[in-house]
Amino acid sequence: MSTPLARTPLASTPLVELDDVSKYYGNIRALEGVSLEVHAGRITCVLGDNGAGKSTLIKIIAGLHTHDGGTFRIDGEETSLSSPREALDRGIATVYQDLAVVPLMPVWRNFFLGSEPTKGVGPFKRLDVELMRETTRAELLRMGIDLRDVDQPIGTLSGGERQCVAIARAVHFGAKVLVLDEPTAALGVKQSGVVLKYVAAARDAGLGVVLITHNPHHAYLVGDRFVLLKRGVMAASHTKDSVTLDELTRQMAGGSELEDLRHELERAPAPSRVGGHDAPPAP
Repeated sequence: MSTPLARTPLASTPLVELDDVSKYYGNIRALEGVSLEVHAGRITCVLGDNGAGKSTLIKIIAGLHTHDGGTFRIDGEETSLSSPREALDRGIATVYQDLAVVPLMPVWRNFFLGSEPTKGVGPFKRLDVELMRETTRAELLRMGIDLRDVDQPIGTLSGGERQCVAIARAVHFGAKVLVLDEPTAALGVKQSGVVLKYVAAARDAGLGVVLITHNPHHAYLVGDRFVLLKRGVMAASHTKDSVTLDELTRQMAGGSELEDLRHELERAPAPSRVGGHDAPPAP
């Protein structure tokens, strides 16, 4: 893999900023009072268990849903995205857990899916297959991904390799902010490490990254800031130098709740038995 670029210093204006953002579905609170900043060359990790509000947060940033309260800014400009296409046009690319790939199509075809270059005019207009093949191969190599054959169906790649192709695609098409939805959730230890390496490569390429995960160990390896969600609200926000992995894991696991549960589950010692009957209580 190529030598990582120098870490980009924090700019005064975040690429994306959410300030006290909320989202409701009728009387259901999906998200309330959530704030975070995404800076170029930095990784913001959003952690939470199932039902914590991570998916709703992704959909707001990706333009699938509009927020109901608070302020959403892109490059310092207050906005409300109306569609994923608008988010892409503003430089926000989202890679979902299912990746939205066509398994039987070759890697290069998936790389350009929906944005295929053409050559020729009129009735002679056709896909520029050679350009797509060469560009896919070059972009993957630039990210440190050396595929044997970009003509192989993307479904033959491992889960980690497919995630890496999706990341390289977002970088190639000019994303400034990359939102990753649980990229390591269904992967083993080795493949998770491969994906995290390319997440770091996207950061080193100058992108602002939002990493959604429920795994504090993965988050702590690459993250610069950590936002913890619990039942739709912010439970905590930390920088890397202000929290240890143990403390992040404890907060993520709900340390106080687990302690309360431990006391509830502790069983009193069973009474001793005499002749098959419970011994009488001591006088």
